[in-house]
Amino acid sequence: MANWQSIIREQLEKDREEAVALLQDWVRHPSVQGEEESIQESIAQKLASMGLDVDLWVMEGEELLKHPYFVSPREQFAGSPNVVGVWRGSGKGRSIILNGHVDVVPAGDRAQWSDDPFSGKVEAGKLFGRGATDMKGGNLSSLLAIQVLQKLGVKLKGDVIFQSVVEEESGGAGTLATILRGYKADAALIPEPTNMKIFPKQQGSMWFRLHVKGRSAHGGTRYEGVSAIEKCLQVVQAVGKLEKERNERLEDPLYAKLPIPIPINIGVIEGGKWPSSVADLVKLEGRMGVAPGERMDDAKAEMAAALKGLAEVDPWFAEHPVELEWYGARWVPGAVAEEHPLMEILQRQFEVVRGERAVVEASPWGTDGGLLTALADTPAIVVGPGVTQVAHYPDEFIVLDDVFDCAEIFALALIEWCGLDDTQSDSDK
Repeated sequence: MANWQSIIREQLEKDREEAVALLQDWVRHPSVQGEEESIQESIAQKLASMGLDVDLWVMEGEELLKHPYFVSPREQFAGSPNVVGVWRGSGKGRSIILNGHVDVVPAGDRAQWSDDPFSGKVEAGKLFGRGATDMKGGNLSSLLAIQVLQKLGVKLKGDVIFQSVVEEESGGAGTLATILRGYKADAALIPEPTNMKIFPKQQGSMWFRLHVKGRSAHGGTRYEGVSAIEKCLQVVQAVGKLEKERNERLEDPLYAKLPIPIPINIGVIEGGKWPSSVADLVKLEGRMGVAPGERMDDAKAEMAAALKGLAEVDPWFAEHPVELEWYGARWVPGAVAEEHPLMEILQRQFEVVRGERAVVEASPWGTDGGLLTALADTPAIVVGPGVTQVAHYPDEFIVLDDVFDCAEIFALALIEWCGLDDTQSDSDK
C-alpha cells in the first residue's frame, strides 16, 4: 500500500494545475437553487469523458413529492438536474457512494466580499468563491480519487458511484431522488467541509415556527392588552430550558468538544403592526438539532411538551397556547459505528497521507449522509476538505493542499474498500 501511496501522490501532483482549473470553473458557475443546470451538465460531460456510466435527470413524480422524507420549498426542479456517474467494478467487491452537492447558498451582500463571489481566484494556496468550501472542493476530491486510479490503470472489484446532487441546502431532496432511483451501496463518503476531521455521526435538524398570541390594545392604555412580544420572552426561556435539558443528557464523547452539541436556535422573530398598538401576535422561527440515533418525532414531542408546560408558569398560555408548526428544511440524523471497517480504513490512510492521527468527532450540522444511512441502508461517513467556519460566509475559500490530501486518502480507501481486481498483478503498479 505504501507503493500505491507514493505513485498516487505523484500522479495527483502531475494533474494539480488541471485540477485547480477545473475547480475554478466549477466555482464560477453560480449554482444557487434553480440554477445548477450548467455545472451539472459540465460534470456529466467530465464523468462521461472518464468512461463512467452517466445518469443525468430532473427530479419529478409523486413517489418523490409524496415521500415522507421529501423536503423542499419547491416541487418543480427544471434547471436543477441530478448527476450520477458509476465506475463499474469487475464484481465481488464492496461498493461505495461518493456523494456531494453542487447547490450553494446565495452570495449575500457583495460589498462584504473582497472579490467577485464567484471569482475562483487562487491566492496563497487558497481558492476563493462561494461554494469552494461548501462543497465543490470536496466534490473535486472525490472525482480526483477516481481519476487518479484510472490514470494508474487500477481496476477495482466494487462499484464506485459518484453523485453530484442538488437541494442539499434545502433538506436533501436530491439525494432522496438518487435513493428512489435505486442508487445504494455498501458505504458512502460525504466530503463536506469538516476541516479534514472524520465524522461517523451527524446531528439532524428541522425547522419550526411558533405563533405566540397576545391581545391588542391602544399603546396609551397598554395595560388593557396583553403583549405577545412580552409573552415571547417566556417562550424563548422555555425553549432555552429545553435545549439545556436535551444537551445535559447527551453523553456521546464525540460531542465532548462542542459547547452545545444539539442546539435549538431561534433565528427569526416578527410581530406587531403599529408602534402605538399592543402586539397581538408574534411569529418565531428556528432550527432544532436532533441527536444521532434520536427519532425526529421524539424531538418534536419534547418541543410540544415544553411549550405546553408554559401554562403551568403563566395562566395566559392555558387559554392561548403557543401554536407549533414544523415546516421547511429537515436533515435526518445519522450514525455509523466507530468500529465500522470503513472508519478503520479512513483513519489508517489518513495517517499514511498526513503523518498524524485523524481527529474523530461528531458533526455539528446535518448532511445528506443521514438519508443514505437511514433510508438507503448505506452507512455514510462525513470527511472532507474545507474550512467549516467560512462556509456560507463572505470570502469563502478552501485550502488547495487539503483538497489533494483528501483525494489521496479517498483513492487509497477505494483500493482497500472496493478491492483490487484479482487479475491486476503487482507489475501493473
